[in-house]
Amino acid sequence: MSVELRSVRKTLGKFTLNIEALAFEAGSYNVVLGPSGSGKTTMLRLIAGLEFPDEGRIFIDGEDVTKKPAWRRSIGLVFQSYALYPHMTAFDNIATPLRVRGVSKKEIRERVVEVAQILGIYSELEKYPSQLSGGQQQRVALARALVKQPKVLLLDEPLSNLDARLRLDVRDFLKELQRRLRMTVIHVTHDQEEAMAIADRIAVLNNGLLIQVGRPEEIYSSPSSLFLFKFIGLSNTIPGSLLGLEREEIVGFRPEDARLSKASGKGCITVKILRIQFAGSHRIVVASIKDQWEEAKIFVRTEPDSEFEEGSQACLEIEREKVIIFKDGKIVKKGL
Repeated sequence: MSVELRSVRKTLGKFTLNIEALAFEAGSYNVVLGPSGSGKTTMLRLIAGLEFPDEGRIFIDGEDVTKKPAWRRSIGLVFQSYALYPHMTAFDNIATPLRVRGVSKKEIRERVVEVAQILGIYSELEKYPSQLSGGQQQRVALARALVKQPKVLLLDEPLSNLDARLRLDVRDFLKELQRRLRMTVIHVTHDQEEAMAIADRIAVLNNGLLIQVGRPEEIYSSPSSLFLFKFIGLSNTIPGSLLGLEREEIVGFRPEDARLSKASGKGCITVKILRIQFAGSHRIVVASIKDQWEEAKIFVRTEPDSEFEEGSQACLEIEREKVIIFKDGKIVKKGL
């Protein structure tokens, strides 16, 4: 089911969330991305019906739900902390929303077992939260949200409490589950890598405002501002004067859009290698570039067997068509 926000405004203390127009397509996996304090969780709570906007309207599947309470919105919500009842078994945690609605015991049993089998936790139903791993607890929280058969699933930083390897496994599981059940998912996170890996579309917030909406590859390769270019992925920004441009201009390029070599030549920019970071399939070389007025630190991605040494000099070549030039935080042009 689709979700749409129109001219939504919500003030909490000194913070204001202001979304003029934002739509999430039915059956899509959407990520709301932004730094801490950008308004991500506030937006999620407004969609869920846990908060109500001061202005504007919210639609789910074309129906105006702006003034409807959470229990009438057909949404499932998974909190960052999972919020499981410690004194209840996994079965009872999952069954709680159905019992509140007065669903029969027979139907509760059938629906809990069905969702537990889908999520691979059927064998854990008689265990208490303290007896479950972090990943299992998260699946119980998901099951509790899904057992209501919601039109929309809302996830508030669902992977932040998991270790690195489990985070990779669970984000793949979430995407597979979304495709299998054909749900509309809105997933809030501050983790850029997580957003890029899992989203069909990303909506980026900053200071309560919607900065850009698009597919991950669009957000990464065609950011709408200097803030977004620096926020998404590893990036390089150097003063324009280092490349013969105006000093007020900022030149941006990605680590994979530059090359290092030991030989000098036309178009070569001399840099000093500061550190080399091994990253398994590649290395990240940290280098400094400077002239008589300016100096900047940059990152360049190289092959894992590259033979550069810390403290040595190298030749930097940048793919000119991949460069983005910014002025006053906005894009001036692409390419040199």
